[in-house]
Amino acid sequence: MRFKSPGRCRDAERLREMLQAVDPSFDCELKLEAGGPLAQPLEVGGFRLANRFVTHPMEGWDASPDGLPTADTLRRWRRFGRSGAKLIWGGEAFAVSEDGRANPNQLYLNDDAAVMAGLVQLRAEVGAGHTEIGEDPGELVIGLQLTHSGRFSRPHGQFAPKIAHSHPPLAAKYGAEPEPMTDAELDALGERFVAAARLAQEAGYAFVDVKCCHGYLLHETLGAHTREGVYGGSFENRTRFLLRVIDEVRSACPGLGVVARVSIVDTHPFSAGEDELGEPAGWEEHVPYRWGFGVDPEDPRKTSMDEPLQLLGLLAEREVKLINLSLGSPYYNPHLQRPAAYPPSDGYQPPADPLEGVFAHIQAARACKEAYPDLAFVGTGYSYLQEWLPHVAQHELRTGGVDLIGLGRMLLSYPELPIDILHGSPIDRRRICRTFSDCTTAPRNGQKSGCYPLDPYYRESPEAESISALRRRRS
Repeated sequence: MRFKSPGRCRDAERLREMLQAVDPSFDCELKLEAGGPLAQPLEVGGFRLANRFVTHPMEGWDASPDGLPTADTLRRWRRFGRSGAKLIWGGEAFAVSEDGRANPNQLYLNDDAAVMAGLVQLRAEVGAGHTEIGEDPGELVIGLQLTHSGRFSRPHGQFAPKIAHSHPPLAAKYGAEPEPMTDAELDALGERFVAAARLAQEAGYAFVDVKCCHGYLLHETLGAHTREGVYGGSFENRTRFLLRVIDEVRSACPGLGVVARVSIVDTHPFSAGEDELGEPAGWEEHVPYRWGFGVDPEDPRKTSMDEPLQLLGLLAEREVKLINLSLGSPYYNPHLQRPAAYPPSDGYQPPADPLEGVFAHIQAARACKEAYPDLAFVGTGYSYLQEWLPHVAQHELRTGGVDLIGLGRMLLSYPELPIDILHGSPIDRRRICRTFSDCTTAPRNGQKSGCYPLDPYYRESPEAESISALRRRRS
């Protein structure tokens, strides 16, 4: 590992030194406060949240081939309930059509299967997990994330992309592209989002997340500068599909909350270069840059907040009061989207200290909150902070940089971390996620996602040794 890990800090003073070496405004609190910012309630969008922790959607690549939950899926959702977080952001991505699955074992809207019963069962598992730790399941706010994987669709194991527009930098990375989806095809897909939202509401979910992040289809429409027709070109056209889906869900499902997870900025795709370090090779050939959202057109290694802040204004007009922020894509710039010490098997070595990636998330959240103080923002990128996560989270909440703290892979190894923090219990350092990225390496190689190093359930599985070997080769 080229960079000192936060987990090696002996105390919060040493962590503060590390953070401020990245940027003077990157800070933490030296002591955790019982009943402090992390434990404060928040009312937003008609929901009352009893604390500030949020579970991010975490796909397990472990549903049945017909898109229904298996014992592995149910176990993960129960563990989300055991976290103590009151806001369950979608559990995991639910594809609105078979061809929009990111893998052959993703939950999806299968018209020929008992999807309703599966969704009800998943929601019940979250409540059961919450009860197990002595919390009131009536306080939970549970949603379902609706998605179409677009360019990264793999419904039968191999890439079968559906794209919103031609993207030469990604075509150079991933190969030949199909023809972009037509306006009529996008309109028909919008109807599937509405159908999935209706089903979620009938199954008792409090909200749906119209997923617009990580290079998937709705995110890609935001960067469709070169697309012709009503869904491409101008900012108004590029945001039209997302906003139309939100409007139609609102109309069809009165009383159902609508939220959005958005990759608020992006960068040029990265690949492994010399010494396996990530680099945005060939970016000079693509200036002015016409294929991303929140990207500086004159230098696509940099971001631009102009259009992202305009989009937040449009969401606010539609009473989308709760926004889950992310950056980039786990496929083509994972060092930004998911800061980690160790790359997944299809990734690259971090081109900079992963703390810089964490700070990029914090800066983006601060900028969004400053521009729209009446919106509530969920922050991302905290897991790399390891046992010091709550010290930074408490600081960002207290200073108004963000409203809620989203946790993803940390909960795979240590689902009870939030409730331990809230109760003032000692953190179990043996269970802290060390960002080995096995939870990504496994699905990239056709296996279930999980924490193979630290969760005995996966560590003792038949796949564990092959996943470990893949990690060793990349480290």
